[in-house]
Amino acid sequence: MKLNELVGQLTLIGISGHYLTDSEKKFIVENNISGVVLFSRNVANPQQIFELCNEIQDLRHKMADQAPLFIGIDMEGGRVHRLKEPFTQWPPLKTVGDLDSPPVAFQFGLQMGQELMSVGINLDFAPCVDIFTNPKNTVIGDRAISSDPLMVEKMASALVRGYMKSGIFSCAKHYPGHGHTIIDSHEELPVEEADLKRLTEVELLPFRKSFRSKVDMVMTGHISFPKIDPKWPVTLSELFLKKMLKEEFKYRGLVITDDLDMKAMAKHYDKGEIPVLSLLAGADLLLYCNEPASPPVAIESVVKAIESKRLSLNDMQAAHEKVLAAKKEKPGMVNTLSYDEALKFVGHPDHKYLADCLRKKEMPKNLLSEA
Repeated sequence: MKLNELVGQLTLIGISGHYLTDSEKKFIVENNISGVVLFSRNVANPQQIFELCNEIQDLRHKMADQAPLFIGIDMEGGRVHRLKEPFTQWPPLKTVGDLDSPPVAFQFGLQMGQELMSVGINLDFAPCVDIFTNPKNTVIGDRAISSDPLMVEKMASALVRGYMKSGIFSCAKHYPGHGHTIIDSHEELPVEEADLKRLTEVELLPFRKSFRSKVDMVMTGHISFPKIDPKWPVTLSELFLKKMLKEEFKYRGLVITDDLDMKAMAKHYDKGEIPVLSLLAGADLLLYCNEPASPPVAIESVVKAIESKRLSLNDMQAAHEKVLAAKKEKPGMVNTLSYDEALKFVGHPDHKYLADCLRKKEMPKNLLSEA
């Protein structure tokens, strides 16, 4: 396998529109790209999304690994909700915490996952398990389940299990906790004064519960904790990723970065250095969402780092095998439904009923006996 193909299987990218361009197809195939992440610019209606996902998956037959591609999206509910009507319009995650019912949280994850899977989206960058500990934090706000660590811990487990039941890849974010920050990492690097004791007693609780619930991925937060790692922000920190996450917590799922073009990274580090440093720190997957010029730079930089032995070829091959193994564990990654079958899940009455109950802060009647 060529080195660029090895690195490509560790990379997810954004695309420009409702369908793949010829240049995007060429780049994905030639570099054996692991997956695609969809944004509002990529989604119009169920049929277009269904066709786009099939178009993406069809490329696998021409690729080095011939593995299914991740097709990811940010669907948390509330403000972070890429899919419009006729998909169910889910309220923010805070409404799940307000009802304090694990069965409701489980159904929230299950039903949301079913709608995504029906049109071919197999990875949701959810749940957000940050704890809303700072009322001034408008970045997270009602994206958080609660300000109570134990509540977030309890609901995180139920959400992960719901997503798992639907067949979709779940992703706990933003490790080790974005709930106290004021600065938006899209614009600048947040610096937090929390020490390890504070993180262990508060922010890390729902992450560790998610890990025990077998969450498929964890997304790194672009945050600096100088009292824990005085040199590197979490995404570039071997202490946070290798030593804590993989060795101490024994997390065996995939570690994916947040978008590496966010200004928290781009303002402070060289574009070519960021992916190399992330992989050195212990990331398994590199995420690039909005800048088409970045993935080619990343792949070239990582290839050069492997060739110079700055990055261990054995480590990169191990990450590559880990990604492929995770994909093999999800047999439903490639959608087998017809479009008519898929439509039966989109905006299903049961899903809309649950969403309405959450907005009204009412326990769904069909779940009362389980609560």
